[in-house]
Amino acid sequence: MGDGEENAGEGGVMAEIAIRDAAHHEGNSATIRGWLYHHRSGGKIIFLVLRDGTGLMQAIVLRNAVPPDVFRQAKELTQESSLEVTGIIRRVPEGKTAPGGVEMEVTDLKTIQRVPAERPFPISPKEHGIEFLLDQRHLWLRSSRQHAILKVRHEVIAATRNFFDQRGFTLVDTPIFTPAACEGTTTLFEVPYFDEKAYLTQSGQLYNEAAAAAFGKVYSFGPTFRAEKSKTRRHLTEFWMVEPEVGHATLEDILVLAEDLISEILSRVLGNCSSHLATLNREMEPLRGIAPPFPRLTYDEAVSILKSKGSDIEWGSDLGGADETLLAGQFDRPVVVHRYPSEAKAFYMEPDPHRPEVALSADVLAPEGYGEIIGGGQRATSLEFLCQRIREHGLPSEAFEWYLDLRRYGNFPHSGFGMGIERVVAWICGLEHVREAIPFPRTIYRLTP
Repeated sequence: MGDGEENAGEGGVMAEIAIRDAAHHEGNSATIRGWLYHHRSGGKIIFLVLRDGTGLMQAIVLRNAVPPDVFRQAKELTQESSLEVTGIIRRVPEGKTAPGGVEMEVTDLKTIQRVPAERPFPISPKEHGIEFLLDQRHLWLRSSRQHAILKVRHEVIAATRNFFDQRGFTLVDTPIFTPAACEGTTTLFEVPYFDEKAYLTQSGQLYNEAAAAAFGKVYSFGPTFRAEKSKTRRHLTEFWMVEPEVGHATLEDILVLAEDLISEILSRVLGNCSSHLATLNREMEPLRGIAPPFPRLTYDEAVSILKSKGSDIEWGSDLGGADETLLAGQFDRPVVVHRYPSEAKAFYMEPDPHRPEVALSADVLAPEGYGEIIGGGQRATSLEFLCQRIREHGLPSEAFEWYLDLRRYGNFPHSGFGMGIERVVAWICGLEHVREAIPFPRTIYRLTP
């Protein structure tokens, strides 16, 4: 038996069901295994709210309908005790409310583990500070809010994988240990690697470029690491990123791909996670109205708008978080900023042939103050240019010999981008900080639990 659907057959075999499927068993006896979310007692009646990972359901224990031992067990249950409950599934009477619209009339109960009353579950219904909750993250995940966020995260990832799989992309797993930076050398985590130094990856992109020469269209999906000493609400030191790379694609090609990906994710989440978004009190109308094409601004236009809004940004610098918020606030959907100054971008970006001081690069900024969710562009194809840029960035040339081979043997135009999962989840869920968008966040001051 498992999550679900074993029905009672001849001889009265009991159905072990998941709460999410309880409505399909109305009028029948069933068993649910889970945990006590909370309960209240009214003398001859006890109301239990059960959770099993698929939902919440109310179970009613009547003193005159169960053996005395069952009623005693129900009365002594404590928050988050694990248990097995059997009873008749009934529709909630008109005029009353309960999670899922059905409830259970309990006939039997088995306590698997009772949380000791002298050491109760540490997260109570009262208000708790964020640091306390992060210290208890391993337990905080059980709350309905955190459960809803991570169900949305699951749907975002499922939608992303499906999007690329359905379009003929091949998933390629790229290494976590790398010999050098692919972006900035100041944000690397250095680790000992036998007799050498290695670094935790900032991106799988360079390896994706090699894979694109083999498969044409590829994507990687995995953890990436940035050693930025940043304490903003948009930063984690460990986060997950999906990175497609497409052979013979231009900047415009991958911007269309990015627009379609975001639209697919929103469609899947709104279709499958409306109840979770409701749990988060997320206003869904702003998400429903989002569809391509997205507004597009050159970097020059973005700087001009920002200056008119009071920003002190100077041409040549990358957009900061405040600038992204100010700029995206002018639109009701994601906005694309393209052709950043070459010096503000990574060494591998292709310069605009009509204006070499800017790169064929782009960022997609989410509305409502969530900033950059996608960054990418067209890759440089000139071997000489890449060698020069590697020197200018102070990178060890020997660590990039394999990468330069991609320009020596079968050189071809290609483009790609990276999308941060946590930032997308934070935006869709309306979260104040990305630390809630990942099961166990790692930040500048947090390595546990």
